[in-house]
Amino acid sequence: MNQLVSQPTFWHNSVTSRQTLQEIDSLNATKKQYQRSHFILEDIKAAIELLELSADEELLLEAQTNLTQLQEELETVEIEQFLSDPCDQKGAFLAITAEVGSIDAQDWAAMLLQLYYRWAVNHNHKVYLVQESGGDLGGFKHATLEIIGRYAYGWLKSEQGTHARIERISPVDGNGRRHTCLASVEVSPILDKSIDFDIPEKHLEITLPRHRGNVNRPETWVRLFHIPSGISVFCKEERSQMRNKEKALAILKSKLFAMPTAGYAYALSQGVQIDKIQPRLIKSLSSKLIREYILHPYTKVKDLRTNVETPAATEVLNGKIDLFIKAYLQQLNQTTSVGEEPLDNFKSLL
Repeated sequence: MNQLVSQPTFWHNSVTSRQTLQEIDSLNATKKQYQRSHFILEDIKAAIELLELSADEELLLEAQTNLTQLQEELETVEIEQFLSDPCDQKGAFLAITAEVGSIDAQDWAAMLLQLYYRWAVNHNHKVYLVQESGGDLGGFKHATLEIIGRYAYGWLKSEQGTHARIERISPVDGNGRRHTCLASVEVSPILDKSIDFDIPEKHLEITLPRHRGNVNRPETWVRLFHIPSGISVFCKEERSQMRNKEKALAILKSKLFAMPTAGYAYALSQGVQIDKIQPRLIKSLSSKLIREYILHPYTKVKDLRTNVETPAATEVLNGKIDLFIKAYLQQLNQTTSVGEEPLDNFKSLL
Protein backbone atom coordinates (compact mmCIF):
# COMPACT_ATOMS: atom_id res chain seq x y z
CA MET A 1 0.00 0.00 0.00
CA ASN A 2 2.79 2.41 0.88
CA GLN A 3 4.42 1.65 -2.46
CA LEU A 4 1.17 2.49 -4.25
CA VAL A 5 0.78 5.84 -2.47
CA SER A 6 4.42 6.76 -3.09
CA GLN A 7 4.04 6.39 -6.87
CA PRO A 8 4.40 9.80 -8.64
CA THR A 9 1.24 9.15 -10.70
CA PHE A 10 -0.89 8.28 -7.66
CA TRP A 11 -1.97 11.90 -7.06
CA HIS A 12 -2.68 12.76 -10.72
CA ASN A 13 -6.37 11.99 -10.27
CA SER A 14 -7.49 13.53 -6.97
CA VAL A 15 -10.85 11.70 -6.89
CA THR A 16 -9.30 8.28 -7.49
CA SER A 17 -6.51 8.92 -5.00
CA ARG A 18 -8.98 9.93 -2.27
CA GLN A 19 -11.10 6.85 -2.94
CA THR A 20 -8.00 4.66 -2.72
CA LEU A 21 -6.97 6.26 0.57
CA GLN A 22 -10.45 5.65 1.94
CA GLU A 23 -10.20 1.99 0.96
CA ILE A 24 -6.79 1.76 2.66
CA ASP A 25 -8.19 3.35 5.82
CA SER A 26 -11.09 0.89 5.75
CA LEU A 27 -8.74 -2.08 5.40
CA ASN A 28 -6.55 -0.81 8.24
CA ALA A 29 -9.60 -0.37 10.46
CA THR A 30 -10.78 -3.90 9.65
CA LYS A 31 -7.31 -5.25 10.42
CA LYS A 32 -7.23 -3.48 13.80
CA GLN A 33 -10.71 -4.78 14.59
CA TYR A 34 -9.64 -8.35 13.78
CA GLN A 35 -6.46 -8.03 15.85
CA ARG A 36 -8.42 -6.64 18.81
CA SER A 37 -10.91 -9.52 18.68
CA HIS A 38 -8.06 -12.03 18.29
CA PHE A 39 -6.26 -10.71 21.38
CA ILE A 40 -9.47 -10.82 23.43
CA LEU A 41 -10.09 -14.43 22.33
CA GLU A 42 -6.54 -15.44 23.28
CA ASP A 43 -7.00 -13.89 26.73
CA ILE A 44 -10.23 -15.85 27.20
CA LYS A 45 -8.53 -19.10 26.17
CA ALA A 46 -5.66 -18.49 28.59
CA ALA A 47 -8.10 -17.70 31.41
CA ILE A 48 -10.09 -20.91 30.78
CA GLU A 49 -6.90 -23.00 30.90
CA LEU A 50 -5.92 -21.47 34.23
CA LEU A 51 -9.43 -21.85 35.66
CA GLU A 52 -9.38 -25.57 34.78
CA LEU A 53 -6.33 -25.91 37.03
CA SER A 54 -7.52 -23.71 39.90
CA ALA A 55 -10.67 -21.75 40.74
CA ASP A 56 -10.11 -17.99 40.75
CA GLU A 57 -13.14 -15.71 41.13
CA GLU A 58 -11.30 -12.60 39.94
CA LEU A 59 -9.96 -14.39 36.85
CA LEU A 60 -13.45 -15.76 36.12
CA LEU A 61 -14.92 -12.27 36.29
CA GLU A 62 -12.22 -11.00 33.91
CA ALA A 63 -12.93 -13.83 31.46
CA GLN A 64 -16.67 -13.08 31.56
CA THR A 65 -15.99 -9.39 30.88
CA ASN A 66 -13.75 -10.29 27.94
CA LEU A 67 -16.39 -12.66 26.60
CA THR A 68 -19.02 -9.91 26.71
CA GLN A 69 -16.65 -7.55 24.92
CA LEU A 70 -15.89 -10.17 22.26
CA GLN A 71 -19.62 -10.76 21.73
CA GLU A 72 -20.14 -7.01 21.22
CA GLU A 73 -17.24 -6.92 18.74
CA LEU A 74 -18.71 -9.80 16.75
CA GLU A 75 -22.18 -8.19 16.72
CA THR A 76 -20.59 -5.00 15.38
CA VAL A 77 -18.86 -6.93 12.61
CA GLU A 78 -22.13 -8.70 11.78
CA ILE A 79 -24.01 -5.41 11.47
CA GLU A 80 -21.30 -3.82 9.34
CA GLN A 81 -21.54 -6.70 6.87
CA PHE A 82 -24.89 -5.22 5.82
CA LEU A 83 -23.36 -1.78 5.15
CA SER A 84 -22.15 -2.02 1.57
CA ASP A 85 -23.18 1.42 0.27
CA PRO A 86 -20.15 3.69 -0.31
CA CYS A 87 -21.65 6.31 2.02
CA ASP A 88 -22.21 3.85 4.88
CA GLN A 89 -18.67 4.26 6.19
CA LYS A 90 -18.97 8.04 6.42
CA GLY A 91 -19.87 10.20 9.38
CA ALA A 92 -23.40 11.57 9.74
CA PHE A 93 -25.43 14.70 10.28
CA LEU A 94 -28.40 13.81 12.49
CA ALA A 95 -31.15 16.43 12.69
CA ILE A 96 -34.02 16.32 15.21
CA THR A 97 -37.14 18.45 14.74
CA ALA A 98 -39.91 18.77 17.32
CA GLU A 99 -43.57 18.66 16.35
CA VAL A 100 -44.65 22.21 15.50
CA GLY A 101 -46.31 24.11 18.35
CA SER A 102 -45.82 21.40 20.98
CA ILE A 103 -43.86 22.19 24.16
CA ASP A 104 -43.94 18.48 25.05
CA ALA A 105 -42.39 17.67 21.67
CA GLN A 106 -39.60 20.18 22.32
CA ASP A 107 -38.80 18.35 25.56
CA TRP A 108 -38.95 15.04 23.65
CA ALA A 109 -36.54 16.39 21.01
CA ALA A 110 -34.06 17.18 23.81
CA MET A 111 -34.37 13.61 25.10
CA LEU A 112 -33.69 12.23 21.63
CA LEU A 113 -30.70 14.54 21.31
CA GLN A 114 -29.25 13.03 24.49
CA LEU A 115 -30.05 9.52 23.24
CA TYR A 116 -28.05 9.94 20.04
CA TYR A 117 -25.27 11.85 21.79
CA ARG A 118 -24.82 8.95 24.21
CA TRP A 119 -25.02 6.42 21.38
CA ALA A 120 -22.21 8.23 19.55
CA VAL A 121 -20.03 8.42 22.66
CA ASN A 122 -20.63 4.73 23.42
CA HIS A 123 -19.42 3.91 19.90
CA ASN A 124 -16.27 6.03 20.32
CA HIS A 125 -17.40 8.62 17.77
CA LYS A 126 -16.75 12.34 18.02
CA VAL A 127 -19.97 14.30 18.31
CA TYR A 128 -20.68 18.02 18.05
CA LEU A 129 -23.81 20.16 18.28
CA VAL A 130 -23.63 22.20 15.07
CA GLN A 131 -27.14 23.61 14.80
CA GLU A 132 -29.83 24.31 17.40
CA SER A 133 -32.98 26.31 18.01
CA GLY A 134 -34.08 26.42 21.63
CA GLY A 135 -37.62 25.61 22.75
CA ASP A 136 -40.17 27.93 24.31
CA LEU A 137 -39.86 26.41 27.81
CA GLY A 138 -36.68 24.40 27.45
CA GLY A 139 -35.86 21.58 25.08
CA PHE A 140 -35.32 22.11 21.36
CA LYS A 141 -37.40 23.05 18.38
CA HIS A 142 -34.59 21.80 16.14
CA ALA A 143 -31.03 20.55 16.61
CA THR A 144 -28.37 18.94 14.44
CA LEU A 145 -25.52 16.71 15.59
CA GLU A 146 -22.36 16.12 13.59
CA ILE A 147 -21.19 12.58 14.34
CA ILE A 148 -17.70 11.77 13.08
CA GLY A 149 -16.68 8.15 12.99
CA ARG A 150 -16.43 5.13 10.73
CA TYR A 151 -19.84 3.67 9.78
CA ALA A 152 -21.75 6.36 11.72
CA TYR A 153 -24.07 7.02 8.76
CA GLY A 154 -24.48 3.33 7.96
CA TRP A 155 -25.70 2.59 11.48
CA LEU A 156 -27.79 5.71 12.02
CA LYS A 157 -29.61 5.77 8.68
CA SER A 158 -32.00 3.26 10.26
CA GLU A 159 -33.10 5.98 12.71
CA GLN A 160 -34.61 8.22 10.05
CA GLY A 161 -38.29 8.76 10.68
CA THR A 162 -40.73 10.06 13.28
CA HIS A 163 -40.35 8.97 16.91
CA ALA A 164 -43.35 9.10 19.28
CA ARG A 165 -43.23 9.49 23.06
CA ILE A 166 -46.41 8.20 24.76
CA GLU A 167 -47.20 8.72 28.45
CA ARG A 168 -50.09 9.53 30.76
CA ILE A 169 -48.18 12.10 32.81
CA SER A 170 -46.66 14.96 30.81
CA PRO A 171 -43.62 16.83 32.22
CA VAL A 172 -45.39 20.03 31.16
CA ASP A 173 -49.11 19.33 31.65
CA GLY A 174 -50.02 18.52 35.26
CA ASN A 175 -53.56 17.29 34.53
CA GLY A 176 -52.48 13.66 34.17
CA ARG A 177 -53.82 13.25 30.64
CA ARG A 178 -52.39 10.83 28.10
CA HIS A 179 -49.93 12.62 25.86
CA THR A 180 -48.37 11.65 22.58
CA CYS A 181 -45.68 13.93 21.20
CA LEU A 182 -43.65 13.57 18.04
CA ALA A 183 -40.19 14.47 16.84
CA SER A 184 -38.67 13.61 13.48
CA VAL A 185 -35.12 12.40 12.90
CA GLU A 186 -33.30 13.02 9.63
CA VAL A 187 -29.93 11.41 8.87
CA SER A 188 -27.55 12.26 6.02
CA PRO A 189 -23.90 11.40 5.31
CA ILE A 190 -21.03 13.82 5.82
CA LEU A 191 -19.70 14.27 2.29
CA ASP A 192 -16.00 14.57 1.48
CA LYS A 193 -14.30 16.04 -1.55
CA SER A 194 -14.79 12.83 -3.52
CA ILE A 195 -18.52 13.68 -3.61
CA ASP A 196 -18.93 17.34 -4.44
CA PHE A 197 -21.37 19.39 -6.47
CA ASP A 198 -22.29 23.03 -6.87
CA ILE A 199 -25.71 24.36 -5.94
CA PRO A 200 -26.86 26.97 -8.48
CA GLU A 201 -26.85 30.46 -6.94
CA LYS A 202 -30.43 31.03 -8.13
CA HIS A 203 -31.51 28.16 -5.88
CA LEU A 204 -30.11 29.74 -2.69
CA GLU A 205 -31.29 32.48 -0.37
CA ILE A 206 -28.54 33.51 2.08
CA THR A 207 -29.54 35.48 5.17
CA LEU A 208 -26.95 37.18 7.37
CA PRO A 209 -27.41 39.25 10.55
CA ARG A 210 -28.26 42.87 9.85
CA HIS A 211 -26.29 44.00 12.88
CA ARG A 212 -22.91 42.64 13.79
CA GLY A 213 -23.69 42.84 17.53
CA ASN A 214 -21.26 44.19 20.11
CA VAL A 215 -17.50 44.16 19.64
CA ASN A 216 -16.89 41.40 22.17
CA ARG A 217 -19.61 39.09 20.80
CA PRO A 218 -20.42 39.77 17.16
CA GLU A 219 -23.31 38.01 15.41
CA THR A 220 -21.90 35.36 13.07
CA TRP A 221 -24.94 33.22 12.24
CA VAL A 222 -25.86 32.24 8.69
CA ARG A 223 -29.14 30.90 7.29
CA LEU A 224 -29.32 29.12 3.93
CA PHE A 225 -32.64 28.45 2.24
CA HIS A 226 -32.74 26.07 -0.72
CA ILE A 227 -35.63 27.35 -2.82
CA PRO A 228 -36.49 24.20 -4.89
CA SER A 229 -36.65 21.85 -1.89
CA GLY A 230 -37.66 24.24 0.87
CA ILE A 231 -34.77 23.04 3.06
CA SER A 232 -33.51 25.65 5.52
CA VAL A 233 -30.22 25.39 7.41
CA PHE A 234 -29.23 27.73 10.25
CA CYS A 235 -25.73 27.70 11.78
CA LYS A 236 -24.35 29.82 14.58
CA GLU A 237 -22.06 27.50 16.55
CA GLU A 238 -18.84 28.30 14.64
CA ARG A 239 -16.69 31.27 15.64
CA SER A 240 -16.71 33.07 12.31
CA GLN A 241 -19.40 33.82 9.75
CA MET A 242 -17.33 32.16 7.04
CA ARG A 243 -17.11 28.93 9.05
CA ASN A 244 -20.85 29.03 9.77
CA LYS A 245 -21.56 29.45 6.07
CA GLU A 246 -19.26 26.54 5.19
CA LYS A 247 -20.93 24.32 7.80
CA ALA A 248 -24.43 25.32 6.67
CA LEU A 249 -23.53 24.55 3.06
CA ALA A 250 -22.07 21.17 4.06
CA ILE A 251 -25.28 20.26 5.91
CA LEU A 252 -27.44 21.43 3.00
CA LYS A 253 -25.45 19.41 0.46
CA SER A 254 -25.59 16.38 2.74
CA LYS A 255 -29.39 16.63 3.00
CA LEU A 256 -29.82 17.08 -0.74
CA PHE A 257 -27.52 14.18 -1.49
CA ALA A 258 -29.42 11.85 0.84
CA MET A 259 -32.90 12.71 -0.43
CA PRO A 260 -34.81 9.49 -1.12
CA THR A 261 -36.39 8.27 -4.33
CA ALA A 262 -33.34 8.80 -6.53
CA GLY A 263 -32.57 12.42 -5.66
CA TYR A 264 -29.23 14.18 -5.87
CA ALA A 265 -27.13 11.05 -5.36
CA TYR A 266 -28.67 9.42 -8.39
CA ALA A 267 -28.44 12.65 -10.39
CA LEU A 268 -24.71 12.89 -9.71
CA SER A 269 -24.10 9.26 -10.63
CA GLN A 270 -25.99 9.71 -13.93
CA GLY A 271 -24.49 13.09 -14.83
CA VAL A 272 -27.87 14.83 -14.75
CA GLN A 273 -27.84 18.58 -14.15
CA ILE A 274 -28.71 19.46 -10.57
CA ASP A 275 -30.96 22.37 -11.54
CA LYS A 276 -33.26 19.98 -13.45
CA ILE A 277 -34.32 18.13 -10.32
CA GLN A 278 -37.56 19.08 -8.58
CA PRO A 279 -36.89 18.03 -4.97
CA ARG A 280 -40.27 19.26 -3.73
CA LEU A 281 -41.79 16.18 -5.38
CA ILE A 282 -39.61 13.86 -3.31
CA LYS A 283 -41.31 12.71 -0.11
CA SER A 284 -39.16 12.88 3.01
CA LEU A 285 -38.67 9.61 4.88
CA SER A 286 -38.50 11.51 8.17
CA SER A 287 -42.32 11.88 8.19
CA LYS A 288 -42.95 8.14 8.64
CA LEU A 289 -43.66 6.96 12.20
CA ILE A 290 -41.05 4.28 12.96
CA ARG A 291 -40.86 3.88 16.75
CA GLU A 292 -42.97 4.34 19.87
CA TYR A 293 -41.53 5.02 23.33
CA ILE A 294 -44.18 4.29 26.00
CA LEU A 295 -42.94 5.79 29.28
CA HIS A 296 -46.05 5.69 31.52
CA PRO A 297 -47.83 3.86 33.14
CA TYR A 298 -45.52 1.07 31.95
CA THR A 299 -42.38 1.22 29.80
CA LYS A 300 -41.93 -0.26 26.35
CA VAL A 301 -40.07 0.80 23.24
CA LYS A 302 -41.29 -0.78 20.01
CA ASP A 303 -39.98 -0.41 16.47
CA LEU A 304 -42.97 -0.37 14.15
CA ARG A 305 -41.00 -1.61 11.11
CA THR A 306 -39.48 -4.75 12.61
CA ASN A 307 -41.77 -5.26 15.66
CA VAL A 308 -38.68 -5.52 17.87
CA GLU A 309 -39.50 -4.26 21.35
CA THR A 310 -38.02 -3.99 24.84
CA PRO A 311 -39.33 -2.88 28.25
CA ALA A 312 -35.93 -1.32 29.03
CA ALA A 313 -36.91 2.23 28.03
CA THR A 314 -34.34 3.83 30.33
CA GLU A 315 -31.51 1.92 28.65
CA VAL A 316 -32.82 2.87 25.22
CA LEU A 317 -32.94 6.55 26.18
CA ASN A 318 -29.33 6.18 27.34
CA GLY A 319 -28.33 5.26 23.81
CA LYS A 320 -28.78 1.48 23.80
CA ILE A 321 -30.50 1.25 20.40
CA ASP A 322 -28.30 -1.30 18.62
CA LEU A 323 -30.97 -4.01 18.88
CA PHE A 324 -33.31 -1.85 16.75
CA ILE A 325 -30.57 -0.91 14.30
CA LYS A 326 -29.46 -4.51 13.80
CA ALA A 327 -33.01 -5.77 13.25
CA TYR A 328 -33.76 -3.03 10.74
CA LEU A 329 -30.54 -3.58 8.76
CA GLN A 330 -31.16 -7.34 8.69
CA GLN A 331 -34.67 -6.76 7.40
CA LEU A 332 -33.43 -4.21 4.87
CA ASN A 333 -30.74 -6.61 3.66
CA GLN A 334 -33.31 -9.35 3.11
CA THR A 335 -35.84 -7.22 1.24
CA THR A 336 -33.63 -4.89 -0.81
CA SER A 337 -33.51 -5.72 -4.52
CA VAL A 338 -32.13 -3.80 -7.47
CA GLY A 339 -34.74 -2.83 -10.03
CA GLU A 340 -35.89 -0.15 -12.41
CA GLU A 341 -38.15 1.68 -9.97
CA PRO A 342 -35.51 4.21 -8.75
CA LEU A 343 -34.71 5.09 -12.36
CA ASP A 344 -38.38 5.48 -13.25
CA ASN A 345 -39.03 7.63 -10.18
CA PHE A 346 -36.08 9.81 -11.01
CA LYS A 347 -37.11 10.29 -14.64
CA SER A 348 -40.54 11.41 -13.50
CA LEU A 349 -38.91 14.29 -11.66
CA LEU A 350 -37.19 15.76 -14.72
